[in-house]
Formats: sequence, C-alpha cells, structure tokens
Amino acid sequence: MTTIVADIGTLIIRDRNLRSGRPIVAETGTSVRRIAVFYKQGNSAEEIVRLMTYLSIAQVYAALTYYHANREEIDTDLAEEQLAYI
Repeated sequence: MTTIVADIGTLIIRDRNLRSGRPIVAETGTSVRRIAVFYKQGNSAEEIVRLMTYLSIAQVYAALTYYHANREEIDTDLAEEQLAYI
C-alpha cells in the first residue's frame, strides 16, 4: 500500500492574476468562496464533492478550513458581491 502525503498548505493558493486574487483551490481555479456558498446552503463536504466532481475530499476540506479560519473575509466578499447585483 502506498501512502501519499500532501502538504495541506499547498491546497489553497492566492494569485492576483487568478479570480481577482481571491483564495482558490490549487490547480483548479475554484474559489474558496464558491465552496463556502455550497457549504452555507447546507451541503456537507461529501455532498460538495458530488456536486464538484473534479475536486477531491481533501481539497474541499482544505477550502472549508480556509473558510472557517477566515470567515469574516469570505463572508464580507460574498456580501459585497450580492450588493453589486442588487
């Protein structure tokens, strides 16, 4: 059996040239806030993986960890986006 070790610090990145510098899941372009929206709608990590089949459970948990550690930042970003569409 082969064990794969992932440095969880590499699963979420920021690049000002991608998604306006918002945190994203590395190598996917999927923003943490997009995953946070699914989570806030009541979806579990496993349900999010079923909705976003290109993400692994580790990537979703990394995004959710980032969200919980930086909730104010992500929630503020989501609120500002909602106001822009009103």
